[in-house]
Amino acid sequence: MSARRVQEAALDWVSAHRDRFALGEDALAADGQVNRTWKPLGELAQVCASVSARTPRSDPLHARVAELLDFAWQQTREGEMFPLMQSLEPFATYPLEVYAAFASAGYRHPGYEASAAVVARTRGWRLTEQYPTRRLGVIEAERRSGLPPHGTVPGALDRTWLGGLPEPWTFERAAGYALTHVVFHLTEWGRAPQGVPPELADYLRHWLAPWLDTCLEARMWDLSCELLAVAASLPEPPEPAVTEDAWRRVAAAQHTCGAVPEEGAFQDAAPPARDDPYDFTDCYHSTLMAVFAAALATARREDAEHAGQGVPG
Repeated sequence: MSARRVQEAALDWVSAHRDRFALGEDALAADGQVNRTWKPLGELAQVCASVSARTPRSDPLHARVAELLDFAWQQTREGEMFPLMQSLEPFATYPLEVYAAFASAGYRHPGYEASAAVVARTRGWRLTEQYPTRRLGVIEAERRSGLPPHGTVPGALDRTWLGGLPEPWTFERAAGYALTHVVFHLTEWGRAPQGVPPELADYLRHWLAPWLDTCLEARMWDLSCELLAVAASLPEPPEPAVTEDAWRRVAAAQHTCGAVPEEGAFQDAAPPARDDPYDFTDCYHSTLMAVFAAALATARREDAEHAGQGVPG
């Protein structure tokens, strides 16, 4: 299966570049760049938490992602850095969003959760202006962290692009990333496909295939992998032929070192023989998404095979 081969190679790259996800001295700096410090680490934690949950313990990949998750938690000093971040930026939501990824895998810091609960009860927290998709993510982060959500999922969903069931021809890059994250939040990052409402699931089953094909044709590999993760997160995934062809195309774009470019092809920027044909920031997210989507696809295939055997649940 192409997805499995892509996953193994991509995970090889992630493991080999583990230190690039480490937090530096600027992680708590007032002028620090969150997108270069906490964002990569949080995405590593979220992907590893999800892959760990959907991969059997008997699978060698389970131990590998568990090791990466431990590494990521150690970077936060076992959670001690979250209260520090909150003291510096009390109403920033990204610390809770990163923490929620760890909490979903059983990594908890009671002290941070207690202080976050105090801030979450304020009007300032509830009234923070956010894009609808981000608000949905914060509501889910609160729930995963054991905090009372400050809003409802249906209420937040209705205000998102995807929740409004828009005309399919209005799909473009920003809408694509928004819709994938709506599905990730609704399904607990692929763990609970039943979280997608029936009307939304029908809409996605109808339009996901042409949207995916459009992104693949444009060589938008990062968004393509996110859409493949969405496909594997639906209550009823698309026909196998759709995703199998997509995985073959992603596999063809993957570099021999395991990295997947965000867009285009590696040979557009550097000779294929180089070990690191792209800068870390230009391929780490798409490579993580390849690991994530492939793990979900493999798990759904195995679930279907298990159900087909009539094994009692």
